[in-house]
Amino acid sequence: MTNIEIRARAIYSSLSPVEKQVADYFLDNIHQVFSMPIARLAQEAGVSQVAWVRFCKTIGFGGLKDLKKRLYAELNETAGSWGAETVEQIYADIKDPSTIRQTVQTICLSSVQAIEETEKILDEGVLEQAVQLLLQADSIKLFGVGASALVAEDFYGKLLRIGKNVFFSKDTHIQLTYVATLTGRDAAVFFSDSGTTREMLELMELAGKHRCPTISVTRFSKNPLARKAQCALYTSSPEIYRRSGAMSSRIAQLIMVDILFTTIANRDYHNVRQMLEDSYESCASHKASG
Repeated sequence: MTNIEIRARAIYSSLSPVEKQVADYFLDNIHQVFSMPIARLAQEAGVSQVAWVRFCKTIGFGGLKDLKKRLYAELNETAGSWGAETVEQIYADIKDPSTIRQTVQTICLSSVQAIEETEKILDEGVLEQAVQLLLQADSIKLFGVGASALVAEDFYGKLLRIGKNVFFSKDTHIQLTYVATLTGRDAAVFFSDSGTTREMLELMELAGKHRCPTISVTRFSKNPLARKAQCALYTSSPEIYRRSGAMSSRIAQLIMVDILFTTIANRDYHNVRQMLEDSYESCASHKASG
């Protein structure tokens, strides 16, 4: 699957009815799109040419020409896999009774897909900007609730290992206290898969009033948290059913945390190398010997 298909599927539920018509045609005719003029595409999809341009911009391109150029390159890169026989993959986590083997395969495939798709849609320019904000910050405040709080806590532990002045608490009231003390010299990172969590939107609004640089980590969609952030990092996951809770989406967020942490450590390796060794040694004595 190409990067562009992943973006279109990820954002599909938030599209307007007309944009969904464009997306449906695009996803069903992926191999033909780059060779057809916009007038023909509009006619075939039953929409206006403006609708095609709007769809292209919604999934992150300047227009149809920009999308076609990228699509052509991606189709050529993956040409060897088109038409190949593949195992049917059903990315549903909690459904009708199934065997242990089916359950294991489903969960593992969903996690692998989340990792691969997140890598494909990652904007390296935005990642670099986010890393620079975190490297330059006097302090880093992390925000998240529910399953996203677990991801924020993981990032908190990693940043502590390299001596960063980082703060996190699962208590929402404490998070409100954190945001009240932000300044323009700090950095705030907000975790929310949907990007619509009310607590995160409230905290983001307050961070903006303090002119604090902000970073969001959400799924790829037209969500309000990403729109308000200075740097919007996106993940992708095949999670569909609300009853599942956060499964593959949590994996995707954790991968983004690992990418951020490793990039930060690499950029500042001269200073953090000894810290990494010291933090490892500090816990080594608490491991039972063989």
